[in-house]
Amino acid sequence: MKQSKNATKTRKTSAANGRSSNTQHRTGNRHSGSNDSRQTGSSGSRQTNSPAGRQANAGEEDNPRANSRSAGRSRQTSSAEENADRQGSFEGESPLEKFFLDQLKDIYYAENKILQSLPKMQEAATTEELKEAFEDHLHQTQRHVRRLEKVFETIDQNAEGKKCEAIEGIAREVESIIDETEEGTMTRDAALIIAAQKVEHYEIATYGGLVQLAITMQLHDAADLLDKTLVEEEDTDAHLTEIAENSINLRAEHEGSIQPTHSSPIE
Repeated sequence: MKQSKNATKTRKTSAANGRSSNTQHRTGNRHSGSNDSRQTGSSGSRQTNSPAGRQANAGEEDNPRANSRSAGRSRQTSSAEENADRQGSFEGESPLEKFFLDQLKDIYYAENKILQSLPKMQEAATTEELKEAFEDHLHQTQRHVRRLEKVFETIDQNAEGKKCEAIEGIAREVESIIDETEEGTMTRDAALIIAAQKVEHYEIATYGGLVQLAITMQLHDAADLLDKTLVEEEDTDAHLTEIAENSINLRAEHEGSIQPTHSSPIE
């Protein structure tokens, strides 16, 4: 019996070591490339090899959780290998190029609008956890604006915004939430999280589309920058969900359910 238990333990240890080696191998591959590349395989997955030089060039963009998720999504494809060294040029003349530029201006406007809304959301939030999340998001959005300006530079265009009606609508919704919910309640926090996630989902859709368009036009530098922001937006959305599910939603559910006790009338 002892020999059987020892053999089972040895097999479990070997399997765990194997999984650890595979994880290290996948993570190491992401940082070992000499050229930035981002391509799409037949399954639609993105592939990237980002060197240490890229990280040094944008040191403020380091994010352990974002890097981990990006590494997990990266896959080697034959099409990426064939096109890794080909960087396309941007003339701004074709219908697709014009649309790409239009969407860049849209999200640039949106990011700057978000910079105006987040301080109000932080001030209105009830819990310290959500206040800190909004503060972190504010700093992250400032990085995203600077990163978008770099994207404009890679295609030799001036960074400028075009009014984004979607973000304008969500900004008005934030104002309504603050006006219509009671200060110091979990219900207000729950509503603010939903508004913030509406912003995140709009950004995720926009950045996801822009990354794929940049890949199609072989604008690999732009695709790399845009994808870094996409990963961070997804990470922020997941974090907001975690905050809501861990405490705020449950506490909001019980608000107003406790009826005040009334003294019996004096006869």
